[in-house]
Amino acid sequence: MQFGYTILYVPDVKSSLDFYEKAFGFKTKFLHDSGDFGELDTGATSLAFCSRTLMTQLGKNTSAANAKSPCFEIAFTTPDVPAAVARAVAAGAPLMQAPEHMPWGQTVAYVADLDGVWVEICTPMGG
Repeated sequence: MQFGYTILYVPDVKSSLDFYEKAFGFKTKFLHDSGDFGELDTGATSLAFCSRTLMTQLGKNTSAANAKSPCFEIAFTTPDVPAAVARAVAAGAPLMQAPEHMPWGQTVAYVADLDGVWVEICTPMGG
């Protein structure tokens, strides 16, 4: 088995794709003509976005993310955490935790995306 993708349920897929391009440098791989589903080119595992409206139409009840009370996070690795955090904050991401060196060797910081999802920006494990 292989981890295929993560889908974030958002109010506006195009806005989320645009934000992730500006904040983290990813490029849009796909945006459906309806605007209800899109993916970023993030490497082997895709990060996708689906509109909460579409999920409701499909009979599913989604919840909005809450940056003040997160229940999950996504993580991006980089050798230069402070620079990546600065880029994300300049794109409008609220800073949740400034870069901090952890006892296990990683440098870790957190921002939130515009929909309240926590994004960890960290150095690779063992790096």
